[in-house]
Amino acid sequence: MDAERHAGKVVFITGGGSGFGRATALRFAQEGAERIYLVDRAPDRLDAVAAEVEGLGAHIGKITAELSEIAECERAVNEAIADAGRIDVAISNAAAWTQEPFLELKDESWLRILAVNLTAYFVIGQRVARAMVANERGGVILFTASISSLGGSPEFSHYGAAKAGVVNLAESMALELVNHKIRVNCISPGPSDTQQSVDLVGQELMDTWRKDGFPVVPMGRLGAPDDMAAAFSYLASDD
Repeated sequence: MDAERHAGKVVFITGGGSGFGRATALRFAQEGAERIYLVDRAPDRLDAVAAEVEGLGAHIGKITAELSEIAECERAVNEAIADAGRIDVAISNAAAWTQEPFLELKDESWLRILAVNLTAYFVIGQRVARAMVANERGGVILFTASISSLGGSPEFSHYGAAKAGVVNLAESMALELVNHKIRVNCISPGPSDTQQSVDLVGQELMDTWRKDGFPVVPMGRLGAPDDMAAAFSYLASDD
């Protein structure tokens, strides 16, 4: 790990209160980021992660926001920029899901899952990109997509559709923003060991997968938050 890899950078991370977001915040702090702005809907989780990040020497900003709402996404970006003057690396990572068969999928579930998993990524990406273009420094915008973007998943049609949209959005943004010195990319995790996975399948099943392994994937284990943090760090770096 390179303690100077992200020296002086201002980093903005949604879903920062647990899982991938927490691990990514810690990774960037360990690699020299100067300021890290964490966005989450759960203040208690933000407080816990903020204490960890501050312990590594980075200035922390905590922003509680409901990212299913466009105005809240915009407010979160504006608060970080107002405090730091800029954002160098923006990571849209917050996610939401429900498990519902297609024939029974509720309209409100469809709208919320697309709002958090796709619309918020567009709003945050666009507002951050506008700020990056205005200050002429460039930067990096990163998204958490999903292996679900690559094919259908029973009872997750809304989630898969949103994540497929995220991948296409990132590709289009990358093409349009490259001449402004802005790079856009995403990671696409598979099943992973996060709090949201526990919330979805229950503690007992998650403990079984942790103990006995997860045979669905070739490595035989769930993805780890640190795996995703390492990928984000690489994609945000000069490497």
